[in-house]
Amino acid sequence: MKCGVVSIMGRPNVGKSTLLNAILNMKLAITTDKAGTTRNIIKGIYQDDDSQIIFIDTPGIHKPINKLSSVLNKKAYQNIDEADIILLLIDASSGMGKGDKFVLEKIKENKEAKVFLILNKIDKVGSEKLIKIIDEAKDLYDFNEIIPISALKKKAIDDLIKTLKKYLPLNEAIFSNDELTNVSVKFIMAEFVREKVMMLTKQEIPYSVTCYVETFEEYDDLVHVQVLIVVDKDSLKKIIIGKNGNMLKRIGILARNDMEDFLGKKVFLKTHVKVIDNWRDKEKYLIELGLKNE
Repeated sequence: MKCGVVSIMGRPNVGKSTLLNAILNMKLAITTDKAGTTRNIIKGIYQDDDSQIIFIDTPGIHKPINKLSSVLNKKAYQNIDEADIILLLIDASSGMGKGDKFVLEKIKENKEAKVFLILNKIDKVGSEKLIKIIDEAKDLYDFNEIIPISALKKKAIDDLIKTLKKYLPLNEAIFSNDELTNVSVKFIMAEFVREKVMMLTKQEIPYSVTCYVETFEEYDDLVHVQVLIVVDKDSLKKIIIGKNGNMLKRIGILARNDMEDFLGKKVFLKTHVKVIDNWRDKEKYLIELGLKNE
């Protein structure tokens, strides 16, 4: 069978996680319109009768502003070397910018991998602009393939899969048929909460928040989940809780809906917020929260 590793790379907010979810036809990675959404390396396993493709959703590569930013860039760089195919995802509506070209230079360090340029969000772009972007891209690098898609609209996803298969090596399957991802269910539950925090709060929140599951108890028809929301300022804690706890309640309701869809069971969700000063620059908390290895 055809089996290999495909790394999805790009600058922040170009639709990497949306693409992974579209390929798997399920919500595995959280998505928002804010930079810094993806933090951990999430592997999604696509399987059909003749192939197994391990897709890796990486954090958006960006200019580091603290230790957390440096960790995220390092995580993304590590997945360049292990990929059979690298998908450089760009936002076609904004063209090939400096950030995209910076990521491309990093990708060039892998001399063995095939490199596809994926033009995402084509539903927002006219044909003339698309052709111009493709012409400019061809002058920058000899891409193996250039494929326009819309991850959000699930347009041309099947074409992308078919094209990937042509380049994948013949190998035995790496994962069993029932495996979907490398991350735990607890991790996914925590991410659902973090996504809702990012969606419902202002711009200063995203990089300042993280979440993890303190308790996860599963019964026949019910799951009890307790999630801790961590921020680095008391003012941010107040924003997340909201007046009379209304914001935290909204976060919980929306996150619980995603949890129930994913688990197929009723969920009793409890959330609370804790302030840890400058946690993004403290190595012990990056390790504790699973963002950095010891």
